[in-house]
Amino acid sequence: MKKLVAEFIGTLWLVLGGCGSAVLAAAYPELGIGFVGVALAFGLTVVTMAYALGHISGCHLNPAVSIGLMVGGRFDKKDLLPYIGAQVLGGIAGAAILYLIASGKSGFEIGGFAANGYGDHSPDGYSMMSALICEIVMTFMFLIIILGATHPKAPKGFGGLAIGLGLTLIHLISIPVTNTSVNPARSTSQAIFVGDWAMDQLWLFWLAPIVGAILAGLVYKYMSPNEE
Repeated sequence: MKKLVAEFIGTLWLVLGGCGSAVLAAAYPELGIGFVGVALAFGLTVVTMAYALGHISGCHLNPAVSIGLMVGGRFDKKDLLPYIGAQVLGGIAGAAILYLIASGKSGFEIGGFAANGYGDHSPDGYSMMSALICEIVMTFMFLIIILGATHPKAPKGFGGLAIGLGLTLIHLISIPVTNTSVNPARSTSQAIFVGDWAMDQLWLFWLAPIVGAILAGLVYKYMSPNEE
């Protein structure tokens, strides 16, 4: 239960910090945030939670990460569904807090609410196929980074930093394409509040990250050095 509480809190913070920077700050050029600031915000949520909660739950914060770690032999399959449940609920809680804050401003309209999308709902108009490829590849690389940075033979103490910077880079690449998911819990949390098109397109932001994570787990398991 302590691990599940940690996953709930960590995913709440990821959504509140990352999506919150997009909804509350990125729309105001005078604040100097923009896409780069949002990308950095997502990375910072992972870095901070990795060091705060990593020793409790492993700090997955993402159903795709849990699945990739399971496939890669780093996570017990009996814990998979409870972890995913805690992550999705944490993400929804983070989005709910963000909604309560954002809706307190006069003239508030929910709009896209940092949801993920393709086609007309891609930030730069990318197609469904572009979004599918992007999300699979970005999640694949994210899991390669996670599996490598947390390997027993990796330099000690730097895993959280490498993973957070990796997520920042992924956002810098893919925000224009899909608004960056690589995380079904993050996508679900925002889609629930937007409804309509966001719920219709949510399938891609579950399918693609899971496919990318499974592929990464298999590839890293094959090329991983012995842990002794």
